[in-house]
Amino acid sequence: MTTASKPDAALDAMRPVLPADLMDRAGTFQPAPRLARLSSAGPIHQIEHNDEPLWLVTGQDAARTLLSDPRMSADRFKVKRLRDKLSPEMRDKFADAESRAGSFITTDPPEHTRYRRLLARQFTMRRMRALTAQIEEIVKGRIDAMIAAGPPSDLIRDFALPVPSLVICELLGVPVADRGHFQDDTVELLDLATDLEGLIEVGTRMHRYMWELVQQKRARREDDLLSELAHTSDMSDDEMVGLANLLLIAGHETTTNMLGLGVLALLDHPAQLAALRDDPGGLMDTAVEEMLRYLSIVDTGIVRYALQDVEIGDVTINEGDTVMCSVIAANRDPAECARPEEFRIDRPRSRHLSFGHGVHQCLGNELARIEMSVSFRELLRRLPGLRLAVPAEEVHVRTTSTIFGVKHLPITWDL
Repeated sequence: MTTASKPDAALDAMRPVLPADLMDRAGTFQPAPRLARLSSAGPIHQIEHNDEPLWLVTGQDAARTLLSDPRMSADRFKVKRLRDKLSPEMRDKFADAESRAGSFITTDPPEHTRYRRLLARQFTMRRMRALTAQIEEIVKGRIDAMIAAGPPSDLIRDFALPVPSLVICELLGVPVADRGHFQDDTVELLDLATDLEGLIEVGTRMHRYMWELVQQKRARREDDLLSELAHTSDMSDDEMVGLANLLLIAGHETTTNMLGLGVLALLDHPAQLAALRDDPGGLMDTAVEEMLRYLSIVDTGIVRYALQDVEIGDVTINEGDTVMCSVIAANRDPAECARPEEFRIDRPRSRHLSFGHGVHQCLGNELARIEMSVSFRELLRRLPGLRLAVPAEEVHVRTTSTIFGVKHLPITWDL
């Protein structure tokens, strides 16, 4: 592809397949009643949705087994029945190789292995920890601005959104001045209410922007991830565009909602908040892991497609069937932790699926943990008496996005 006319087909693969009654939470921190009932009945269930067979996995062990099975594909277009359902226009917009270039989360080895290897050296634990000083500077700068403006403040607008956005801009080499554009595009992209025409429009816009940025990186090498890939890898322009947009979306939208919901969870559990404020050094690591487990913001789960018949337990998943591993259900599997419905920041670290599992486990998991640790530490340290500025029932959650979160979080603190 030599123009910026096509959207990235990875957008379509990000759309969920779960029925609404499995996503409509009973409360901000509680799974849908039907999902809870299925979870208590066993680890895997066959349901029907949109006239397609769908296996819903609610158990932690079953989810990990399937997510590490090479017969389970991340690429929906390998399933002939699903591919044939696309109109010619949709095949052109979403399923051709050029449009899908760089979208490694929807590829399988060995293609996925190549992308993963190219990125692995950019996301080592050592390199992520080296970013801590920059993250601290960004976090402190946002809190300085909040304090200067005075309470009340919208934590999402003033902190939870700009912090990870600025961090991913710094890492990728995206101009900070362009932050607002990709924030708006990401919200529209992940909104379940966005129709096909809207997806194509936003995908085309994101592709065009990143195409121009990649050309700039090719022409002038700077100290950032995109420049490094542009000058040291064999990635094509199409691959770099797709990969960059994927990282841009993943690098800020998920962390934004973890920060917002994490603060809301602490405010909803004042004893836990007080304990973390009093002993951040001793409790922060377990607090972050508990938030990742308890909040489970990937609302639609992790999708895989059976390339062969797969037997698991006493069921057989047939070739071509869709499998959805429910993150919120697996993270609350009582076989993994006692009283999983409780929020306990001192809970011994247990397994969770918040960063996925297997070859597709999130590369940025260490970066997200650092952003969360620094953010919660500084918010509690510098905003004494942190509390909601409105009644709790006026805090509205996002109900039409693949990523769960709150739209606004009005807060105040003691001067």
